[in-house]
Amino acid sequence: MNTLFPIFLKLEELHTLIVGGGKIGLEKISAVMANSPKAKITLVAPQIRKEIIELAAGNPNIHIVYRIFIEQDLVDKNLVIIATNNKKESENIRNLAKKHYLLCNVADTPELCDFYLSSIVQKNDLKIAISTNGLSPTAAKRIKETLQECFPDQIETTLQNLQKIREYLTGDFSDKVFQLNKITETLIKSYK
Repeated sequence: MNTLFPIFLKLEELHTLIVGGGKIGLEKISAVMANSPKAKITLVAPQIRKEIIELAAGNPNIHIVYRIFIEQDLVDKNLVIIATNNKKESENIRNLAKKHYLLCNVADTPELCDFYLSSIVQKNDLKIAISTNGLSPTAAKRIKETLQECFPDQIETTLQNLQKIREYLTGDFSDKVFQLNKITETLIKSYK
């Protein structure tokens, strides 16, 4: 059973450290930026792919540090994403991050992760995260592709209209939930 607690973070209000400048580092920084374009990121690695450098060149919120990781890199960070190709080094960085009470993701090592980067379905303001509990990122990717096609492009208009309706509802919290459930019941039927 998947016991993970789903959560959406405002990365623009946090500082993310990414350790690793290779292919996996590029994948991780690209995923963060695709979902949180204003995220504050520091990426540390002795060698950094050209694509990462180009991504950072156009973004003042990305800071690149050309050297090996040191424990001081963890200061004033909120999350750590480890994308090195050295398992022992990754585990060492994770242990140091834990000492600093930081949540950590270690690429391709689910047992060392405090959180996973999910596969994301997004249509404007609608965002759905998919988790396979770290068992199969490939399956999550295929599910994402299927779900992406399920939601019409007009979903954004529907969400905006529901926001307006929500502002005009009266009654206590339970009454509002009841009214919104009635309104959205037909919405769900229309997508089946």
